[in-house]
Amino acid sequence: MSAVAHEPRPSDEPNATRESSVTRESSVTREPSVTREPSVTREPNVTREPNVTREPNATRAPNVALAPAESRDLEAFEHYLTSPQGEGHVPDGAYTVRAEGGACGDTVTFSIQTDGQTVTDAGFSADGCGATHAAAAAAVALVRGASLLDAARVGTAAISAELGGLSNAKLHAAGVACDALHRSLGAAAAREGAIAPPADGGERTLVAMSGGVDSTVVAKLCAAEGETVAVTLELWADPENDAERSCCSATAVSQARAMAHGLGLPHFTLDLRPQFRSEVVDPFLAAYAAGETPNPCVRCNGHLRLDAMLAFADRLGAATLATGHYARVADRSGPAGPLLQAAQDETKDQTYMLSALSPASLARMRFPLGGYRKTEVRALAAAAGLPVADKPDSQDLCFLAGTGRDRFIARHRGAAPHPGEVVDEAGHVIGSHRGHELYTVGQRHGFTVASGEPLYVLAKDGPRNRLVAGPRERLARETVTVRDVRLHRASGKVDSVRLRYHAQPYPCQIIEPAAAGDHARLTLALERPADSVAPGQVACLMDGDLVIGWGTIVAA
Repeated sequence: MSAVAHEPRPSDEPNATRESSVTRESSVTREPSVTREPSVTREPNVTREPNVTREPNATRAPNVALAPAESRDLEAFEHYLTSPQGEGHVPDGAYTVRAEGGACGDTVTFSIQTDGQTVTDAGFSADGCGATHAAAAAAVALVRGASLLDAARVGTAAISAELGGLSNAKLHAAGVACDALHRSLGAAAAREGAIAPPADGGERTLVAMSGGVDSTVVAKLCAAEGETVAVTLELWADPENDAERSCCSATAVSQARAMAHGLGLPHFTLDLRPQFRSEVVDPFLAAYAAGETPNPCVRCNGHLRLDAMLAFADRLGAATLATGHYARVADRSGPAGPLLQAAQDETKDQTYMLSALSPASLARMRFPLGGYRKTEVRALAAAAGLPVADKPDSQDLCFLAGTGRDRFIARHRGAAPHPGEVVDEAGHVIGSHRGHELYTVGQRHGFTVASGEPLYVLAKDGPRNRLVAGPRERLARETVTVRDVRLHRASGKVDSVRLRYHAQPYPCQIIEPAAAGDHARLTLALERPADSVAPGQVACLMDGDLVIGWGTIVAA
């Protein structure tokens, strides 16, 4: 295998992983460099079996009640503190990840070697308090010799239990060790996993979990039907983000893992931060610089997240991938492949954001919530006693959660939006704005003009940092040109187009006859004029409530 490495990015979550790098290494043994504090005198001849088989329900959500002080097994803690299994050991060909966090600024570097089905060896190194060393050693003992699926059941609570029960002051150590373990486990499974389908002839389902109510209800529904495994993607980490509001941060991963383990499910973490940066964030920044208003979620769903999870499902012997999106799949038996169908709850329908999915991907996907309304989903969660029943939905783009678009662009593009001119359609300067990236076509407020009538952004000139403004009637467009079009059915089937997320579809037809497939450009003739048609947005091409294609809107 070739080496896999990426630059870590920091996170503001104090009790979760903030850095990682996945590397493959040859066998090496390092001397431990930290002096630990023994907490109790132990008989020298006491030994513990490192590879105890544990029932799946031994792994509980990390927010379970801690053992009272009088019931804690101090001897167990002392065993791992003074005889840390695997410390300084990096197995040959192991997937090695460094993670840090916790109240003490602890760091754990965890290594996993696998034959594709089991954890054949593991090791660690750690910097920080003695509890962190003990927790990492306990994690090694719990996963050595375990199947990948059983290792994926090991969580913060299982590590704490292996140490005899940790106090609140030391529980952070189990969290950091757990984060490092699961990142290493996810990297190993993603690259070398070769788990067979269930022996009973049934199907295994992989469920995408974010830690929110929708994905948790889906996990519970799938688990009631058959063997189910959970996965969460870590896509972004930035000190300015609100980790609680992001669906793909280290905090979200920890919360999703807690929910999965609470349901008795194995849980894997996939760290796709480098790919997310290059395939989603960088094009997002480039589109804004060019004067467009991009849809990063469509790109992420259609070209990164879901395909990565489908590939991971193959590694785990899972036939299908289930998600908490509000959508349905139709025409599964059609010769050209299945199509997305709008959800029953129109207010939550997410087919626009999923429109770039290929029929080949859809053929293996399930959307169990497509026939539910959001209120019904929350009722299911409450009836099941799920702690996320009332958890608010995420609203922002995951990488903008808790920060502003202007600050994000300044931090990650290296140049902040800066003031520019507002001109009329003839090119005469009539005012000023704060930076073209902060506006979209159809916007009325936020810029200063000398005019006696309300003016709207008609167009953006990114290279010149200019906005073109005019009266509202000048926004109306009767034709829309789209580029990089993909049709799943012939163009004659298109009868409407959705030009923005949650916007009502506009009746239309494609002017140029076009067969199913990819097309550089096509033109849509709208039955009624549309306002606020923003270049860079996705045009979701519909046949009734079916999605039969998509493309990107270009400037008039």
